[in-house]
This record gives sequence, C-alpha cells and structure tokens, in this order.
Amino acid sequence: MSAAPNLGSRRVMQAYYAATIVFLMLDYGFGVNVRVAGLQGFPDLKAGYYLVIFGCLGLTLWRPEWSTAVGVVESLATLVTLIFSVALRSVLVSEQMLETGAGFPGMAELVNFLISGSIAWFAWQRGMARLFGPRR
Repeated sequence: MSAAPNLGSRRVMQAYYAATIVFLMLDYGFGVNVRVAGLQGFPDLKAGYYLVIFGCLGLTLWRPEWSTAVGVVESLATLVTLIFSVALRSVLVSEQMLETGAGFPGMAELVNFLISGSIAWFAWQRGMARLFGPRR
C-alpha cells in the first residue's frame, strides 16, 4: 500500500478523535450526547470514556501507524457499549418504560451507532487492506 492512502487514513482517524472536542462541547454545553450515548446514565463512566477517546487521539498523534488499530478497538468498544445499553433497556422492561415509552433507542444512540459504525468499518477496511493488500 502506498504512503499517500496510509497518510489519508491516519488523518481521518486523527480528525475523528480531534472532533471529540466538538462532541464534548455539545454534550456538556448543550446536553446533546451523540459520541458516548451508551453511557448517558453513567456520568463518571461517560467522562472516563471521553478521556479514553482523547487518549486515542494522543496515540494516533504519537504513533500514527497505530491509527487503524486504535480506531478498530475504540469504535468497536463504543459499539459494544451501545449495543449493551440498548439491549438492556429493551430486554429488561421497566415500569417507567411501560408508562412513558422511555428506554427505547433515541436519536442520540442512532447517531452514535452511525458515527462509531462508520469509523469501525473504515478502520476495519484499512486494516484488512494493510494485512492482505487492497481488494480487487
């Protein structure tokens, strides 16, 4: 694989993690959580995960060649968190859910799935191309 596509992939991952600053401001400034929506009910875990994401930014800047691996691991961890969050709310039906309809996945979770899923797919494709060469 040539250096140019590799450099572009690294920049995409670095921009993705740098954009967390915007997501953090939206979350804590305006109450719009779309980056770590699966942890909305757990403020300490949510804050910790934001720190992990900034750690991922640091790793991708420090070791750019790790960008793909960092993106795969972090975005898949985010997807697993979202899946468990949605599944637990959907499977464990509460009285509040029956009365208010609360608990079903909302727009924040859907946007978070789209963002994290896109990066997971992007990083996975780049990782597979690095391991096995570009698909024909």
